[in-house]
Amino acid sequence: MTVFDDLIGQRAAVGRLERAVAGAGDLVAGGPGTGMTHAWLFTGPPGSGRSEAARAFAAALQCPDGGCGHCASCHQVLTGTHPDVLYVRPSGLSYGVAATRDLVLKAGSKPSGGRFRIVLFEDADRATEAASNALLKAVEEPSPRTVWLLCTPTPDDLLITIRSRCRMVTLATPPTSELVAALVQRDGVDPDTARSAARAAAGRIDRARQLATDPEARRRREEVLSIPVRLDGTGACVVAAARLYEIAEEDSKTLTAALDEQERSEMRAAFGEGSTGKGVAKAIRGSAGAMKDLEERQKRRATRIKRDSYDRALLDLAAFYRDVLALQLGAQVELSTAERSGDLERVARAGTPESTLRRIDAIMECRTRIGANVHPQIAMEAMTSALLAG
Repeated sequence: MTVFDDLIGQRAAVGRLERAVAGAGDLVAGGPGTGMTHAWLFTGPPGSGRSEAARAFAAALQCPDGGCGHCASCHQVLTGTHPDVLYVRPSGLSYGVAATRDLVLKAGSKPSGGRFRIVLFEDADRATEAASNALLKAVEEPSPRTVWLLCTPTPDDLLITIRSRCRMVTLATPPTSELVAALVQRDGVDPDTARSAARAAAGRIDRARQLATDPEARRRREEVLSIPVRLDGTGACVVAAARLYEIAEEDSKTLTAALDEQERSEMRAAFGEGSTGKGVAKAIRGSAGAMKDLEERQKRRATRIKRDSYDRALLDLAAFYRDVLALQLGAQVELSTAERSGDLERVARAGTPESTLRRIDAIMECRTRIGANVHPQIAMEAMTSALLAG
């Protein structure tokens, strides 16, 4: 077993990372460290496991055995508690220059006990222009034994000057068969549910796990997929947009509530709530400021999760029309919404490939508008009207 075992369908990327880990071991031993470098960029489609790959790589770099998966160092990195690994995941829609400068300062210090000082920056594409320029300086002139691991959906999401200084690790969309095997073997999901979830997720690992284990997530997706056949007039478009907005809100609230409560409980425990003894009362009173900071971070994260939930619902809708297009063109591909074969055939017969492409464009335009801060429900009303018009 190694830390790379959980990377589904990424054999080529894993091979490259393992060679880099060997080079890192050589570097620590005083050699040239061939194959290792100070900055890495992990890219790949949503759900391909960019962050998981970066975390596994970080664990392997810190592990004296190259990522055994069971030592204390591997455990600390994988659980997010290693003192020499800085974990960065923007809680809001952007990551500012002040936070980036603070990060660069922390990254420049020597490892306290590990082999490297590692910065694992998820969603690095959320860095503002000023933040990206501050990050560029650190990547251009790295401190000895500092390694930057940046994660973005595509290379174009970063400044060209940053990505030109990084070694690229491109993750592929894992095949359905490997997703099914992972859900069955690692999550204990029954094979039929695993196949359905894997097909619906279209290669997105986290989405497949959510659909396989959460009945409410499956219900929300089914309701989204029922929208195309319900669009029979202007009134239906308004109702459908409102319901689509509500579904995304439900999804984001479910995800946010679980994360928020866990963090609040952990913070209360850290400050001694529920304990007795000298100084506990004073510590609890002193926790008010920390709790307020936590609440602010949670609000910013809730905004990001909400945006992600809108996008997830829209991508499910786009998948439906992608399958419609496949039927219209007679393409022999796996349909991610095959369970709605009757609706797919009905919509396919009622339109043309050209009208289906226009509908997919309308969904993509809705995503763009929401990203530009148009109110989601208004953007969705424009989209459902376009879906009706074809």
